[in-house]
Amino acid sequence: MKQILQSLKDGSTEVLDVPVPMPRAQEVLITTSVSLVSAGTERMLVEFGKGSLLSKARQQPDKVRMVMGKARTDGVFATLDAVRSKLDQPLALGYCNVGRVAELGSKVIDFDIGTRVVSNGKHAGVVAVPRNLVASIPENVSDDAASFTVLAAIGLQGIRLVQPTLGESVAVTGLGLIGLLTVQMLVAQGCQVLGIDPSKERRDLAESFGATVAAPGEAATRLAQTLSRDHGVDAVIITASSPSNAIIAEAAEMCRKRGRIVLVGVIGLELSRADFYEKELSFQVSCSYGPGRYDPDYEEGGQDYPIGFVRWTEGRNFEAVLNLMAAGSINVEPLITHRFAIEDGAKAMELLASSEPSMGILFDYGAADATVTRDVAIKGSQRLPANPSKARVAVLGAGNYASRTLVPALASAGAALQTIVSAAGVSAVHHGRRHGFARAATDEASAWTDPDVNTVVIATRHDAHARQVLAALEADKHVFCEKPLCLTLEELDQIEAAARARPHLNLMVGFNRRFAPHAIKMRDLLAEQAVPVHLTLTMNAGQILNDHWTQDEALGGGRIVGEACHFIDLARFLAGSPVSDMKVSAMGPEAGASPLPDRVTMLLTFENGSVAVVNYLSNGPKALAKERIEAIAGGRALQLDNFLRLSSIGWPGFSKMKLWKQDKGNATCINAFISAIEEGTPSPVTLEETLQSSRLAILAAEAAR
Repeated sequence: MKQILQSLKDGSTEVLDVPVPMPRAQEVLITTSVSLVSAGTERMLVEFGKGSLLSKARQQPDKVRMVMGKARTDGVFATLDAVRSKLDQPLALGYCNVGRVAELGSKVIDFDIGTRVVSNGKHAGVVAVPRNLVASIPENVSDDAASFTVLAAIGLQGIRLVQPTLGESVAVTGLGLIGLLTVQMLVAQGCQVLGIDPSKERRDLAESFGATVAAPGEAATRLAQTLSRDHGVDAVIITASSPSNAIIAEAAEMCRKRGRIVLVGVIGLELSRADFYEKELSFQVSCSYGPGRYDPDYEEGGQDYPIGFVRWTEGRNFEAVLNLMAAGSINVEPLITHRFAIEDGAKAMELLASSEPSMGILFDYGAADATVTRDVAIKGSQRLPANPSKARVAVLGAGNYASRTLVPALASAGAALQTIVSAAGVSAVHHGRRHGFARAATDEASAWTDPDVNTVVIATRHDAHARQVLAALEADKHVFCEKPLCLTLEELDQIEAAARARPHLNLMVGFNRRFAPHAIKMRDLLAEQAVPVHLTLTMNAGQILNDHWTQDEALGGGRIVGEACHFIDLARFLAGSPVSDMKVSAMGPEAGASPLPDRVTMLLTFENGSVAVVNYLSNGPKALAKERIEAIAGGRALQLDNFLRLSSIGWPGFSKMKLWKQDKGNATCINAFISAIEEGTPSPVTLEETLQSSRLAILAAEAAR
């Protein structure tokens, strides 16, 4: 299928062949007929991409502060790499999509195949959209008209926050697409509407829809007084996009006492206290389409809000707009100025960034994208050599870690890159092109059904790991699984049985810290002592949002299972001995703390008499090293900070080891795995070590809870 992608690095736009996404349980797969360009949002993204690094930094000062903090703790090189990687990610444009239902997720029961629907899907031939963001289109509403539903819902949510009553006077500042749709809905509600915009063409359109119009400035303020019988307008809805502070000042000036101002657009917000104080004005910012926006339980989990408690959600706002269109209260025909075939998406974005006037820009898809293809050849890639001893790899997952770390390491190790899989397909195509994969796919089964693949690398969400590991082993493929191996002891038992039944296959988990040059040096120095060692390993992980997927016990398993497993494995590696006992303590709860424990201490005792204290903490300062390891043995000590600097006290022949760039052993870990496959040798980390570290992490999380 065709999809429009935009580069945040240089603002360029491409139309690429992308595999059709797989609908998740709560998603609807839609074959697109038409989609609408959101001129304000998409123009802003194109202009942002075309700007210099300095320009990008000026627009996002909060991100600059984050970058500076990362540079202080992780080093300049690692930070630059992260920034470049972020800007390299292609952005899938669009959120106003119309089409027909092609497939339903396993838990979607309220749509039929073939139903015409509107959604916030991208500019793509086929889209997978959560069912709460999909609405059926009435028969008398055309596809073109329905494509304006999402933009109208943004305006409608602003209206709902203003709460206008019949006969009230409302000013709409900014007569772009959302502003003109807002004007029509306010007129339908029986309000007196004042439309304000510097463009005469847009003011004329607003006037044709029943509004009184004015250019910004004194004329608008005077007209607001006239329209409201010298009281001042009851409310102002700002749908403009401008850095100017004059817009909010003008809105305050034209309001009556205790008037309401709602911001839907993006403007300068240096408010005058006097303007708001003297009139006791209220000011509110509207959040997109309505209640449910950015709530993962609503949008991704399919959990609707009961209508008796939340009358107007995102989805119900879509339906309300469609009903207004069916009744003839919203007319979009005058707003459509341009139409392009999806193949000409780059031309449309050039128009958007030019000075040529435009309003509603539509993409037509025709019948070319109706075929559901979940596996595409990447243009320019070479066919893999038919070498049975070569590691021929399929990668599941194309997120940050996979694309920045695992895939480059696989390429450097000489693995033959066959297929890369991602849920939506966009990142698979992008990173597949960049690193030389032969194919991109959205169906994970292609990793184990492809006879050209003998090795599967798993870098997906944690809840998928066990299922994918088992499927790959049963398909007779070697497996590298980014930690954790699984989330439950039952899953671990199943994996152990499958792995032991296939001793010719290598199963390895991405416990890369043991492959770091500093860790190897520490292990060598400690082994020379031939005495028990005391280890203290502290991970200053920092806080993350409680609604992050890793904090969901079913999806991510929590941070102890998902991250602390690294340090459990590293402690075993440095001690050079299996763990014989573990005790776990978790800090008490405090306000705002994670529902799953992420401030935990594990005391590990090893068979050789060594002891390790593993601290996983989310409550430390950012200025403190993220990872610190201390080892004390035979009157000597080693200290490693952030995998950058290893220093010693009292160690003959060794004082320090410093790297300019952080090295946590990722590339060495992958290289050892690929070499073992191609040389026919056992996994670099034994199955017993892998299973014990994984089991201890699960047990530690259970004990902490």
